Amino acid sequence: MCRYRGGVAVWRAESESFGYDLVQNGFVAMFHSREILDETIAGFRRDGYRIVLLDSATWEHRSELHAAFASALGFPGHYGRNLDALNDCLRDVAERDLGWSGDETGLVIVIDHFDRFNDAASSTALAVLEAVADAARRGALLGNRMLCLVRADDPFLELGRIGGAEPLWNPREWVIADRTGA
Repeated sequence: MCRYRGGVAVWRAESESFGYDLVQNGFVAMFHSREILDETIAGFRRDGYRIVLLDSATWEHRSELHAAFASALGFPGHYGRNLDALNDCLRDVAERDLGWSGDETGLVIVIDHFDRFNDAASSTALAVLEAVADAARRGALLGNRMLCLVRADDPFLELGRIGGAEPLWNPREWVIADRTGA
């Protein structure tokens, strides 16, 4: 069952500036500072979003990545634990059939230490972000707010295009000097 919130703008710049600022250039936003990420998460929580925290530093094998997503988002027992199955389940998440309730404002998936995962398994890491971005775009088309926040220890991490757009650093860390302290 697809839950559609028809007739309502998904993101409104005038009333939800920090959320809009993060999503206006794509559904994946990057962070380096844990403090800035924590403040952003707290803002989303105050606004009624469900926050899903995933630590990719512990993902040594693909099975751990799939177990983390399945547990955090309530995937069904028959979840296939591969990228195609992840795409399928994330579509259900975008439609609000899995992972969050109808009374929550939106869903924020936070992936910490993403650079470590990317260094260990780049093609898989980028495929995961692509799947999340595709799901978030689908959610937006249905009136459901969903986005992904990626935190990296590497202040120079560049991911290339994900979901049709290059993930940008959050507005407070847009300038490299803000991420490096230089």
